[in-house]
Amino acid sequence: MTKLTLMTSGLALCAATMAMANDDLMTQMDNPAQWAIQTGDYANQRYSELDQINAENVGDLQVAWSFSTGVLRGHEGSPLVIGDMMYVHTPFPNTVYALDLKEEGKIVWRYEPKQDPDVIPVMCCDTVNRGVAYADGKIFLHQADTKVVALDAMTGEVKWEVMNGDASKGETNTATVMPVKDKIIVGISGGEFGVRGHVTAYNMETGEQEWRAWSMGPDEDILVDPENTTHLGEPVGENSGTNTWEGDQWMIGGGTTWGWYSYDPEADLIYYGTGNPSTWNPAQRPGDNRWSMTVMARDPDDGMAKWFYQMTPHDEWDYDGVNEMILTDQEMDGEVRKLLTHFDRNGLGYTMDRITGELLVAEKYDPAVNWTTGVDMDPESENYGRPAVVAEYSTEQNGEDVNSTGICPAALGSKDQQPAAYSPKTELFYVPTNHVCMDYEPFRVSYTAGQPYVGATLAMYPAPDSHGGMGNFIAWDNINGEIKWSLPEQFSVWSGALATAGDIVFYGTLEGYLKAVSAETGEELYRFKTPSGIIGNVMTYEQGGKQYIGILSGVGGWAGIGLAAGLTNPNDGLGAVGGYSALSDYTALGGQLTVFTLPD
Repeated sequence: MTKLTLMTSGLALCAATMAMANDDLMTQMDNPAQWAIQTGDYANQRYSELDQINAENVGDLQVAWSFSTGVLRGHEGSPLVIGDMMYVHTPFPNTVYALDLKEEGKIVWRYEPKQDPDVIPVMCCDTVNRGVAYADGKIFLHQADTKVVALDAMTGEVKWEVMNGDASKGETNTATVMPVKDKIIVGISGGEFGVRGHVTAYNMETGEQEWRAWSMGPDEDILVDPENTTHLGEPVGENSGTNTWEGDQWMIGGGTTWGWYSYDPEADLIYYGTGNPSTWNPAQRPGDNRWSMTVMARDPDDGMAKWFYQMTPHDEWDYDGVNEMILTDQEMDGEVRKLLTHFDRNGLGYTMDRITGELLVAEKYDPAVNWTTGVDMDPESENYGRPAVVAEYSTEQNGEDVNSTGICPAALGSKDQQPAAYSPKTELFYVPTNHVCMDYEPFRVSYTAGQPYVGATLAMYPAPDSHGGMGNFIAWDNINGEIKWSLPEQFSVWSGALATAGDIVFYGTLEGYLKAVSAETGEELYRFKTPSGIIGNVMTYEQGGKQYIGILSGVGGWAGIGLAAGLTNPNDGLGAVGGYSALSDYTALGGQLTVFTLPD
């Protein structure tokens, strides 16, 4: 009886500790002086209540200090700030630095993982990493080789580590992780190598795997209830993850999960998107290819799916659906709705009810989008929720070994992973976008584990009959599905945005400029040229009563892969090298954190 009592007490203590871990992270996120999670908060709003730096004085910003990361590839993600400590990450080899903000960024500890460099050529679009996560006194890193590591936040000591995938099969990682309750939610990269995507939950304390939800496959693999998991309000039915695939193609079906995740604590649901189906040649995988290209809502405790929405059935253009899901409570038709807004690679901005999965808005957020005339919004239609494909731009209809030209957007989408921000003051979304089109020629390809499984040749270029540049930074109204203002940029805007209570929005450019604009009008209020192109995400924090703005610069990513990897063939980098060849005239490699503040 004593033994049972001790065991029960231990379980209760463990449960209480995990609850506290969740409460700890929630408390850290609620403190605007800190930047406790890559996305700003669980809702992915990337909004800060700090307003010391505002529209009136942002033009006076000065560099406060800087820090070299010592790595030359693309720097995505952002630092975290917890208390007086800042945590900075790098691309491969994924070094992590803990910096003491009280001592001008003194290095308290560094974690330098020893990874096999053979993982580098298996990473499709640069060796980027989107940052570390914090919870329960630990820093969590998901390395390029898919090892998940828990580090003591104060000392850097390794508490546990676990392999999430197998790089020899093409499974890699570029994403951050999301701590929820007592779990770490982790995705996988590798859709261009025939990887079958999945999301996995690991125990935050021990690293033990608790559940894994595959993107496609049998019901027990994808964690659905055929009668209670819905797609646009209707039960998905049995075998939904296999019956739109030919044979066993689903086993190498893609649908990887390397994007941003969000969580609604009240609804107790996590949200994320799945990537392109494999291969890029649509003729080799007839059918809708469910559940690639899908928004997913799941229970974090057991991974069971509540609802799905497949945005681009039978993708023909590599329009991954992994971009962030931004959660808001807004009035719509006189009623406050719990909304989810998603800017998909396919060029459509979606607004959905995040509880039921009801589709409310689906509109183009770049006027250049031409592969579809729009989404069928009639719930009574058999094509409800499906985009109508324009035959001229259908790589499926045009056929293998045919070069389909003038498709907009290009495969990197009207927006890739670079996250948007939302201001509850303006109720607008601030979206970094690509304004790029492509030629796309699919060809037959065979699958070999660990080898590229793409099956298409691409060329990219600026959208014709437009401003001549390759990007825009826009303000978007998600209720009416319309652009409120748009700022043209010479290159794609590949950095994440930050909105603040100071009525300003920050973003970075591929040439290396940090810019601040009016949240209301888009008027430029400040710019500063950092040492290298910016593909990182702007963050903010407060230290010693002063507000600071931080940004990682270091050109790379898909758009900058030519510079980052020294590629010159226009078709390399899945077509990006040729499209962004002029970038080398404006910036060079170099990883650096630059921190700004107002003068005393």
